Amino acid sequence: MMQNVSILGCGWLGLPLAKKMVAGTIVVKGSTTSENKLEILRKEGITPFHISLQENEVEGNITQFLAGSDILIIDVPPKAKSGEDFAQKIKTLIPHIDASGIAKVLFVSSTSVYADDNSVVTEETIPNPDTESGRQLVETEKLLQGNSNFKTTILRFGGLIGEDRHPVKHLAGRENLANPDGPVNLIHRDDCIGIVMKIIEREAWGETFNAAFPDHPTREAYYTNKAVEAGLPLPKFAKEGSSHGKVIDSVKIRELLGFTFAAGI
Repeated sequence: MMQNVSILGCGWLGLPLAKKMVAGTIVVKGSTTSENKLEILRKEGITPFHISLQENEVEGNITQFLAGSDILIIDVPPKAKSGEDFAQKIKTLIPHIDASGIAKVLFVSSTSVYADDNSVVTEETIPNPDTESGRQLVETEKLLQGNSNFKTTILRFGGLIGEDRHPVKHLAGRENLANPDGPVNLIHRDDCIGIVMKIIEREAWGETFNAAFPDHPTREAYYTNKAVEAGLPLPKFAKEGSSHGKVIDSVKIRELLGFTFAAGI
């Protein structure tokens, strides 16, 4: 069956996700905040829209962007450091979703909603964020899942990596790095896309999923190994002080969606 999807935020993850959908049987409308990216979307077979969420208004033709779509995917990260109120932006968007008649929403969130408290984290774990962006994501999740006009699935990704994006590039050659024994919770962009496609295929709406690769090596072991592989200067970790960090459990994705992580980290 032909599906119509609107992707709010065709960035690093949203654009390749849209391309994957277009290659199948999904008709995609995609938004960008950049005028010069509209033609890139058009060339990929995505109907482009120039849309920007603000705290008190949505700039751009949001009505047309949402019209006729079965699913809305919101893939817009909060910019807490800039002082914006991300939850307020989504609050301003919600009446437009209500008016559109869209019944299914997928919100791309983050495992930063959980505290770094050395525990194994499942979807049953109560969010207790350490950061402002994490707090704003929790508030946004509640706004969306609390709306009875549509069913929202929350997808909490670990640290995002891909061919052109890897944290080892920022850590290479640095010294006195903290938290050497803290666990790594990463996920490759290809697996992110695969999970979104599975949610749509399985009609898994009104759910919350954690998504991180099942292996959780220590920061020191992982980033040292990745630096060697990439031929980069080795990062050096501080030996004193205790390490901390949560381990993200993604069993629900494997059991409920039948998803197999394939891209590795």
